Amino acid sequence: MKKIKKKICSAAALTLGAALLLAGCGSEDGGQKEIKKLKIGISVYDQYDTFVSEIVSYLQAYAKEKEKDWGISITLDVENANGSQMIQNDQMDGFIRDDMDIACINLVDRTDASTIVEKAQASNVPVIFFNRELVEEDLERWDQLYYVGADAFESGKMQGEILVEECKKNFSKIDKNGDGILQYVMLEGEAGHNDSMVRSMSVISEITDRGYLVEKLSDEIANWNRDQAANKMKQFMEKFDDEIEVVLANNDDMALGAIDALTAAGLSTKDENWPVVLGIDGTTVGLEAVEDGKMLGTVLNDAKGQARGMLELAYSIVSENSLPEEFELLDGKYIRMPYQIVTVDNLGEIQMKLMK
Repeated sequence: MKKIKKKICSAAALTLGAALLLAGCGSEDGGQKEIKKLKIGISVYDQYDTFVSEIVSYLQAYAKEKEKDWGISITLDVENANGSQMIQNDQMDGFIRDDMDIACINLVDRTDASTIVEKAQASNVPVIFFNRELVEEDLERWDQLYYVGADAFESGKMQGEILVEECKKNFSKIDKNGDGILQYVMLEGEAGHNDSMVRSMSVISEITDRGYLVEKLSDEIANWNRDQAANKMKQFMEKFDDEIEVVLANNDDMALGAIDALTAAGLSTKDENWPVVLGIDGTTVGLEAVEDGKMLGTVLNDAKGQARGMLELAYSIVSENSLPEEFELLDGKYIRMPYQIVTVDNLGEIQMKLMK
């Protein structure tokens, strides 16, 4: 496969300073390679991760739509690595044997991308990593490696903003013991996972930077998993009981696990001891929990936008065509979709957006 030749397009002046905009960059000769098919190998770290499965569903739906628009056949080979980096490495071998035009990899271990990178480069198969961001040094090892996702810091900050805005309106209701301090527990994704670490840090920074005092009662790793989170929340409740005022979860599945444990203990949202629960991702089930009042809010991680960005980028790479303007390729490597705060106040608007 011929490599894309990247170039920097003309700069546009921005107010209060000049900045370079990378947009509409195609092959150096401005041409487009005619293709009749697009074969994409997709490996996900865990098919039971709600958010990742939603990305795949959106990707499959968008591929059917774009087959007609582009006049080509699109084949998606979706594989589950089942939490094993070794299995995922083998799946990359399979993609190469099956002559996939490109691979989309949702890394099991973000710090262990070397094998996939080496296999891809040796076989000249471009790779789009998605959702679980690899180490920057690995992404720079070859010019045919890309990443589609979002900025984890932004999601944690927005999660903190949701709590801050609620505190402005109902602090005395949240601060059940009246000590002026928010007692919280945290459910974290994975040890060493970039999104987990950054979200955990930035949410607390946002809350304290806005002038609120916090006290961490406990935090536990729940591996993005609803059942694990329910077990951890049960342990929190056995130890701290009604001291828990806020539950901060790195994703919606873990927030829902906390809600499962609260419900199993016989609590309802009408009870005084029901804590504020916050998630991240804006999954379908997460949005339902916001609608039901079980979760104060979540942060929409644009699964639909990421899926579309991946497919558009894959087509752009293989056909040597330019990306649509809505997807900016930052530093020739990254597509980052923005997050969006979701509370009951804008829930209907978000749900309508996702239905389009």
